[in-house]
Amino acid sequence: MKLLKSNRLMGSLAMLTAGAAAILPLVVKADTPAPHKSSVAGWDELIGKLSDLPDRMLAKLPEPMRSDPQVQQEVARLALEALTAQSIDAIGGDAEAPEFLPTIGYLLNVGQPNADTIYRSARVDGAGSYRLRGTKGSLKLAVIAQVVPRNAETGSGRAHLDLSEVKVDRQGRFDVLLSPIRPDGYKGEWWELRPAANRLMIRMVSSAWAHEAAPVFTIDRIDKPAGRSRRSAADLEKRLRSLPMMVDMMALMFVNHVDALRKAGFVNTFKSFDITSGGGLAGQFYYEGTYDLADDEALIVESDIPKGCRYRSLILTNEIYETTDWYNNHSSLNDAQAPAGKDGRLRIVVSHRDPGVQNWIDTAGHATGLIQGRWMNCETQPIPTATKVKLSDLKAMLPAGTPMVSPEQRQTIIRERRAAQLSRPLW
Repeated sequence: MKLLKSNRLMGSLAMLTAGAAAILPLVVKADTPAPHKSSVAGWDELIGKLSDLPDRMLAKLPEPMRSDPQVQQEVARLALEALTAQSIDAIGGDAEAPEFLPTIGYLLNVGQPNADTIYRSARVDGAGSYRLRGTKGSLKLAVIAQVVPRNAETGSGRAHLDLSEVKVDRQGRFDVLLSPIRPDGYKGEWWELRPAANRLMIRMVSSAWAHEAAPVFTIDRIDKPAGRSRRSAADLEKRLRSLPMMVDMMALMFVNHVDALRKAGFVNTFKSFDITSGGGLAGQFYYEGTYDLADDEALIVESDIPKGCRYRSLILTNEIYETTDWYNNHSSLNDAQAPAGKDGRLRIVVSHRDPGVQNWIDTAGHATGLIQGRWMNCETQPIPTATKVKLSDLKAMLPAGTPMVSPEQRQTIIRERRAAQLSRPLW
């Protein structure tokens, strides 16, 4: 009898449990709030695109990198950098009231910004007229480029304006008119504005960071009255809706560039890299290749220095094409920082540990990554050789008399580099 009652009790408990299990999802579902839908047009589209952006970026990388927590967080940082860079333009970019805003660089580290270059851009209208004025400064290079969509009609004028070639008045100031057609009787400096141009980008390149002055300049639209009224809701919505596509483009464009080079066989060796059609600086030749070094190894990058070079540099990037931190490390070198040897050849050592060589580039904790060099306005464009050696054999592989520095001297150099970079104008 007791056994029968026990069986009935167990059966009742089983029925209650089954009933609760069936009802619970309905209760949970009823208690779960529906996804919030924003009343702001365009906001949900932006958030939706951002929600899976890091995963779409990771999907372009090989599996060992996709599952590496370090790489995952660096990819998230890259996504934030792309979002921030594009958000600055979406908020402040205005062809009616233009100003040069930060684009890429040390903090907005997308697409391997050059360590020596400050980048800014301003929106323009290809049908408008603008006035550029200011002082040229003393930088190695200060060049303004007109940015046009690929395959667009570009006109016949210069794509770039080199401030070193612009005429100045007795006070050292320049004043340039930028317009589709030169006005009748206008005798001042004039630059043809290409019909498809949608922005200007200036690259301010410094070699002797602490001893060169940046240009000071302004831009003003002069074919319309000055002033700007409250931006319309339609304009603000258009800017907001443009962000998802632009952030995607910026974040996804180069995230697998280093991996693609490695798969193509360019490990501890170099190839040319032509980005002229993609907005690269006219007259600049790029070479690059991946590096893969053990802790006790070094790479000797060696080349003749071409005649007539206006500028040269060597930088590193990490696996997702962010330039290795050159503010806080000895991780880039240019023509003012890396002298040639007594035989006239350029030798730069890349390694994880400081070998005491003056021309050393620090990988800053990145076991693998990319090396990229630039020759600017040189008579020839040699592609350097790369020789991997043991650190213990490095001295024997370098010419006698190769300049060396002590650990104390290196610390001083790094601190002075950092101070010089922090003194440069970013905005």
